[in-house]
Amino acid sequence: MTIEKDEPWGQAGPLAPDGMIVTRDADMRDEVETARLAGVAPPEFGLIGGDLCSTVGGRGDPERLRGPDGTRLPVDAARVVVDGEPHWFVAHLVARRSWWQGRVVAVMNAQWIGRWDVAPRSHPNDGLLDSFDGNLSLDDRWKARGRLITGTHVPHPGISQRRAERLEFDLDPDLDIHLDGVRIGRGRHLEVTVEPDALICVV
Repeated sequence: MTIEKDEPWGQAGPLAPDGMIVTRDADMRDEVETARLAGVAPPEFGLIGGDLCSTVGGRGDPERLRGPDGTRLPVDAARVVVDGEPHWFVAHLVARRSWWQGRVVAVMNAQWIGRWDVAPRSHPNDGLLDSFDGNLSLDDRWKARGRLITGTHVPHPGISQRRAERLEFDLDPDLDIHLDGVRIGRGRHLEVTVEPDALICVV
């Protein structure tokens, strides 16, 4: 069950013996996508690095994950169909040709992309995805880049924001699609759907 406002989240407990410790969102994404395509459950994940880890307050301590001080968290995942081909991500999707010109679309399950507080309201277990869609002038991009550190780049009249279980984008021209920091190719039509309570993560 996804988290409700002001309700406690997660419970104490260690990572399962066959759980996978990950330092990057991309490694976790690979495991989730492989499992989904095979029709099997993904493993539990112990988070010691990556943007999802930062979002949930992970301490980067692998020893903590195996002991009673670990915290077990239900976490959402996201499925994206790119021009008919399914993929999955755990932290974020970014569609762009460049950070400095043209349209940029971000769909966030996590709050962070590196040092950038892209989605200050995002929670990875609320059953929703946060999207940001804009094509700013170069001057506005410089200003937004500075404000991304503190999450004050939004609201902005040139950035469309949505929070939803399902999102759809038509990209013209097609853009490079990055899932959890890795470019998977180019795409023109995206259908993105949240998968609530898809994963167990331990921090």
